[in-house]
Amino acid sequence: MDQWIERVLEQFGAVGVAALMLLENVFPPIPSEVVMPWAGYAATQGFFSFPAAVLAGSIGSFAGAFGWYWLARKVGKTRLASWVDRYGAWLTLSRGDLDAVERWFDRWGTVAVFVCRLIPGLRTFISVPAGFSKMPMGPFCIFTLLGTVLWTAMLAGIGAWLGRNHEDLAGPLGWISTSVIIAMFVWWCIRLVRQTRQRTQQNVH
Repeated sequence: MDQWIERVLEQFGAVGVAALMLLENVFPPIPSEVVMPWAGYAATQGFFSFPAAVLAGSIGSFAGAFGWYWLARKVGKTRLASWVDRYGAWLTLSRGDLDAVERWFDRWGTVAVFVCRLIPGLRTFISVPAGFSKMPMGPFCIFTLLGTVLWTAMLAGIGAWLGRNHEDLAGPLGWISTSVIIAMFVWWCIRLVRQTRQRTQQNVH
């Protein structure tokens, strides 16, 4: 998949970065921890500028986070939780995940929106309790954008630093990316099987 990501970035440039980061918010096995370092590396190879990589990644990621916020705000907790019980396994999202991020939000409020944007596994779904609680859109956008830009810039910076300090980074970065993607995919499959089994058992009882 890392080769596919590399081709997307080479073919579509910054637009490809934004699209992949948007997709990351919907399908976690495509993680930002892989996309943005590749984007930073691609910037050192002249495919686009480093600011363009950070801007595009931030736009795509913010759009995904805002989509979850808007959905939770419009649909409400009861209906969304019911949908998660049925189909959330495909997104590696469970009722327990919703409860966990909601506890974070209840404890830390708007600060959690910023902090959780820097924590893998929580960064996407922290938007959900913010939407449930009808957090004002202005503060949500500001805190989400700040956390998103910081996260994407940091990951892109790692890729750019490696690209400037190593003559041939594509090989090592490819192995690292492949390992991360395989681990994420295996984790996704395990959660999918586990949640599907739990749902089947609940239906039987």
